[in-house]
Amino acid sequence: MRSRRWWNTAAVVAASAGLCAMQGITGQSAPPAGHTRDGGKDGPVEARTRTVALNTTVDGTFAALGSRDTEPFSMLGVTWARPSAVVAGAVEFRARDAETEVWSDWRELDVGSGPGEDGAARGGTDPAWVGPSDGVEVRVNGDNAAPLPTGLRLDMIDPGGTDAGTGTDAGTGTDAGTGVDAPAAEQPPIVSRADWGADESISPEKPSYLPGGKVKAAVVHHTAESNDYTCTEAPAVVRGVYTYHVKQLGWKDIGYNFLADKCGTVYEGRKGGVDRAVLGAHAYGFNSETTGISILGTYTDAAPPNEALTSVARLAGWKLGLDGVDPAGTAVLTAGAAGKNHAGKSWAKGARLRFPAIHGHRDGYNTECPGDALYGQLPTIRSWAAGRATAPALP
Repeated sequence: MRSRRWWNTAAVVAASAGLCAMQGITGQSAPPAGHTRDGGKDGPVEARTRTVALNTTVDGTFAALGSRDTEPFSMLGVTWARPSAVVAGAVEFRARDAETEVWSDWRELDVGSGPGEDGAARGGTDPAWVGPSDGVEVRVNGDNAAPLPTGLRLDMIDPGGTDAGTGTDAGTGTDAGTGVDAPAAEQPPIVSRADWGADESISPEKPSYLPGGKVKAAVVHHTAESNDYTCTEAPAVVRGVYTYHVKQLGWKDIGYNFLADKCGTVYEGRKGGVDRAVLGAHAYGFNSETTGISILGTYTDAAPPNEALTSVARLAGWKLGLDGVDPAGTAVLTAGAAGKNHAGKSWAKGARLRFPAIHGHRDGYNTECPGDALYGQLPTIRSWAAGRATAPALP
């Protein structure tokens, strides 16, 4: 393996200056300043969840929930009884701002993220962050090709406070692995589960690890929700995604291994050690050899901020470097299930496929994730992660 700089240039620049969908089959920094209950200083934050059944027409092609007042919530999704079922059509909602009492425009929820984690209790859309709200309306329009799934319901989440500090070290695991020809990049700042307020009581299962013990590639996602959250709200957004995956869909933990916000802060996702090969639930058929990194927001048309791109590059360069993987190279992965990607390429279970070491969710599944705008920035992320170009300094 040829020697590489492993992010040296970009890491130095950043240091001097002082972020799909989810599927399952088989750096040091100072502690956060000014943390409140939201940042984990006072312990885990208990999220509140509420559900309301949707009314479905007799022919099963339309379902709705009329506009109504609700208890406070900031995130929502629509779920259904059978995890493997899919919605052929559009799931839309609008929410009422709790402060201004103004209703939002109709927004569509992403239904194309694929099967959930093995053992999931329900299927569902990706969740959407709406900010503090106290009213909601939902409609589901089927395409008449097949009836809508049974058991449709609205799931609302109040993830708790929104005041948070900056990133902190997430702690280390064991057997991190080596094997690089040049010194690996330093671990970037990562906000630990404790510091973003994860309620560990809702996900008591122990983590699982990749069968081969090594991460071969990093899969980049977007969470397919609003980009309107503030930097201080981001930990609450992470808690909302965590709660939705675990309590509403019945997964063992949050699907992603890492999350990044638009401001460049990186968050520890699925438990098990940020420097270990933790098995996530984010890339159907390829979880057993990859790590998943998701940026909070939707980047179909909106360009991802440089702060988020820089943090994802630093994180991916460090994570892949632990196992001697060139971030600008390729990896051969074995498909754990038959599949088809966004470009129309199909494969059988057990097929060996070559992917970029840092690639988008759509490369291994038929989804728009991580959005056209973010997908178009993957070459830049690879270059920055490999230290072959200088990334912008983080603020």
